[in-house]
Amino acid sequence: MRTPAGVRDAPDTGRPAWLRRAVERLAWLRRAVERLAWLRRAVERLTWLRRAAQRLTWLQRAAGRRGGRLAGLPRWAAVVLGVLAWVAALAAVAALVRGYLTGPPDQRLVDLDVYRTGGLSVLRGQPLYTMLTQPPQLLAFTYPPAAALFAVPLALLPWPAAQLAWVPFVYVPLAVVIWYAFAPLLRRAGRWRPVVFAIVFAACAYLFPVRDEMRFGQVDLVLLALAVADCAAREPRWPRGALVGLATAIKLVPGVFVVYLWLSGRRRAALTAALVALAVTLGAWLLLPQDSATYWTSAIFDSGRLGPNSGTSDQSLRGLLLRALLPWPPTAAGLLGVIWVGAAAAVAVAGFAAVRRLARQSRDTEAMAVTALVGVLASPVSWIHHYVIVVLVIGAILGDGRAPRRVALATGTAAYFALTIPWWGQSLLGQRDVPVLAARVVQDGFVLAALALVVILARLRAPEHVPADGPGLA
Repeated sequence: MRTPAGVRDAPDTGRPAWLRRAVERLAWLRRAVERLAWLRRAVERLTWLRRAAQRLTWLQRAAGRRGGRLAGLPRWAAVVLGVLAWVAALAAVAALVRGYLTGPPDQRLVDLDVYRTGGLSVLRGQPLYTMLTQPPQLLAFTYPPAAALFAVPLALLPWPAAQLAWVPFVYVPLAVVIWYAFAPLLRRAGRWRPVVFAIVFAACAYLFPVRDEMRFGQVDLVLLALAVADCAAREPRWPRGALVGLATAIKLVPGVFVVYLWLSGRRRAALTAALVALAVTLGAWLLLPQDSATYWTSAIFDSGRLGPNSGTSDQSLRGLLLRALLPWPPTAAGLLGVIWVGAAAAVAVAGFAAVRRLARQSRDTEAMAVTALVGVLASPVSWIHHYVIVVLVIGAILGDGRAPRRVALATGTAAYFALTIPWWGQSLLGQRDVPVLAARVVQDGFVLAALALVVILARLRAPEHVPADGPGLA
């Protein structure tokens, strides 16, 4: 609030001099309180979340009573309800898909266009790392050469057909991740498993990172499903580690799961993953020698090819530092790199220490969740859609749904990541009455949440019902 200049500057002859000076010196406190009014309003608007958390206990008791009643229903009723639940879930997802496939043509699945254009470059013998997608996007291919080889089938399809064909590559991997991440809950559901599975599937499809995954036509869920299935399957029909190696060869970040396999005592699987990643990379080098040389000697070090690293969409530790230090002189770029390496190393050391401890306690889903969080935090660039790993995190926190504290934390995490929090921070930066620091905190909301989730997972008590044969259902 501003006061008229004449009133503020008029002498106050009715007060002692010491009191007048004290009032003048404390004027900054009044102004600070007025400027923080937005924070009070935000807290008031979010009281619904507190009330929802308070109601979880009685909701669980009610669910338990209803569960007893449902147990008495005939088996055919469970089948019918399962079918109806999946029809409703797919209808809810179809609304999302329809919106993204019928939007402005130059905004549809733009990252899928990058993959497809990379496949076209391979077929035409064009340099892979000089290609750009069509205007107005003009996006460069940023993945290892092996990814371009896997994208060749997309290049054989017309662009509209490729868009439709990619939809299952978003939602089938999502179902795979849910199958393993929520295995204790699904196991507890018994014959009502299809109903619970459908509800969780629909809810996860509306998480902001998963929505972005479909919006851009990204590959993150495919890679996450490969890694999670490889690590969590009880008796895999493939050499354990092979899927993690394949995912790492396509995109480097899943390589954090090689570390997980090693720390969890599955050294042979870790070596298998490393060898598969190396074999696929060498195979791509034999087929695309020039492109491989370009990628591994120059393109891999050029983070600018990925887009504006200081933008809101980059929710990595490095992105946080870039936004915090903007604008910085060119001479400070080296110092920024040192700070980022130090921060990323500290997060990796602490995170992997938690992974090792959790794995030794047979809390494998939680260990995988911390591994995935370390991956998005320490990566040079982590776009919002990279946070599809939060599906794994929510399942790891929830467990079998018996512990009220875990249910509250999982529900809060899901609600938080369903919102476009970082973009709220971007909009707050343009408001004069909001402190820049507060707006930056909101803008970095997913990075800070990921750090908090690492701590939460590391400090949570072990669930009371942990299966001795691992987290997977199959």
